[in-house]
Amino acid sequence: MEFFLEVLFGGLLSGVMYSLVAIGYVLIFKASGVFNFAQGAMVLAAALTTVGFVEMHTGLIPAIGITLVIMVLLGVIIERTVLRYLATTSLLTLFMATFGLSYIIEGLTQIIWGCGVHGLDLGIPDVALGITGNFTLSQFDLFAAAIAATLVSSLAVFFNKTRIGLHLRAIADSPVAALSNGVFMSRMLAVVWATAGIVALVAGLLWGARLGVQFSLKVVALKALPVFVLGGFTSISGAIVGGLLVGAVENLGEIYIGEIIGGGIQNWIPYAVALLIILIFPSGLFGEKTAERV
Repeated sequence: MEFFLEVLFGGLLSGVMYSLVAIGYVLIFKASGVFNFAQGAMVLAAALTTVGFVEMHTGLIPAIGITLVIMVLLGVIIERTVLRYLATTSLLTLFMATFGLSYIIEGLTQIIWGCGVHGLDLGIPDVALGITGNFTLSQFDLFAAAIAATLVSSLAVFFNKTRIGLHLRAIADSPVAALSNGVFMSRMLAVVWATAGIVALVAGLLWGARLGVQFSLKVVALKALPVFVLGGFTSISGAIVGGLLVGAVENLGEIYIGEIIGGGIQNWIPYAVALLIILIFPSGLFGEKTAERV
């Protein structure tokens, strides 16, 4: 039982970090209906930029501060120079635009910082903490989950309690009605993309410190896709629950099913679970059901 709980809680802690990446998708989709395929590249760019400045001996805190400004500017520039001019096109066109942006951001990041593997030390050692008996958890995973949970909670409060958050929810519900009531859509979308840049920075720091800063960080963003689907596309709370579910299934599946079929299921079992769920709940677990009048 202790081993089961250790595997389960380890998966849940990873799931919170998956939720953090998925929220980047949720923010953009909730406000504009656009699936931002470039979110993974933004996570990678944030991690590499931070490491790049650290290796220039600026110190960790100044490097994070500089990268924060860069990621906010990147989000605003993407919205102002690309997405704004494609706002009236189809969702497929917008998706393809973010798909192209993903490779542009990745390429520019590689030109500036190189494509080597870097270590990132946030000052939190990855050591096992004894909870009870043989039940241990990673100190770094606990720290990362706490940071992710704090950011997720802050975003939830931001969307539900602040004036800007209410404007964003109004845009998501009905852009025409929001515009008719004096909401500046372009300004609000710039805020959303800037916030997505901040989320990408936090996710890049945590996953970069855990796995190393390398181009495989984009795989983490792909792992967040089942979280995005399970959560219902527009729900921050759904992203949290989806992340916990994916993290738990991933760990438990690899230990208890993987040994039966030879292992290697950790990479695909979250997608299988997501597919099963949307077959039953097409809008995800927390998705808003839409009705059409005919």
